[in-house]
Parts: sequence; structure tokens; C-alpha cells
Amino acid sequence: MKPLDKAVIETMSEADWQNRLDDLSYYVLRQKGTERAFTGLYTDTEADGVYRCKGCHTPLFDSSAKFHSGCGWPSFDKVIGDNVVDETLDLSHGMRRIEVTCHHCGGHLGHVFPDNHVTDTGLRYCINSAAVVLDEA
Repeated sequence: MKPLDKAVIETMSEADWQNRLDDLSYYVLRQKGTERAFTGLYTDTEADGVYRCKGCHTPLFDSSAKFHSGCGWPSFDKVIGDNVVDETLDLSHGMRRIEVTCHHCGGHLGHVFPDNHVTDTGLRYCINSAAVVLDEA
């Protein structure tokens, strides 16, 4: 899977995104929605590979960073490299969270939380299955 070219992404309309994505993925990636806890395709997946943004196919997380946190969404303790995600303060829904978006296409992926007692990195990226696709090794 090759990531979409940045120049192509910049010309895409919301109609283009709707045509590219299924309804749930469009809702999550483009409208900052979330899938219901424990319903996502990758919540319990243990296959090896690379999780890519479903919108633009940018590599985001390696399966070796995935762990079972019990939060209801796929959890990772680190991203695959520098400049693949952006983190922004999210004060919606009466909560204080850090939103995680794809650096390449801006798609909403989920949120990152401090989780010092579980991971070596002290982070838990809770990512919607609808926002990613697993490129199995």
C-alpha cells in the first residue's frame, strides 16, 4: 500500500473522501466520530504487520506496539516514527483529552492518554479500528 500523495490529498473534497471511505470510516476520520467500544475489527487482533491510516495509507503503528488495555479500542504505546501523527488538545464532550490525527491527511484517529503503569513509554494511543487498516506482514 502506497500512501496518497500530499498534492492529491490537498485537492480532495469531502465528496471525494465519502467516495473513498465506508460510512463508519468517514464518520471517524473526517467528522471526528468514534466507533462503539469493543466493536472494532482490530480491538483483539494479534496479527503482525503495520497499521496504516485508512484515509491515506500512511504507516502509523507497528503491531509490536499494540497491547490489550481493556479500553475497548486498539491500543498502542508508540507511533511508528516521527511526524506521522499530530496531537492536539481536545476539550469536547466535557473532557480534557489529546486528540490524535494523521499528520499526512488530517484524519481523526482517536486519542492518546498517559498510562504510566502499563507501558514502557507511559502512553496509550486508543485508536479507532475504522480509522486504520492492517497491512499484515
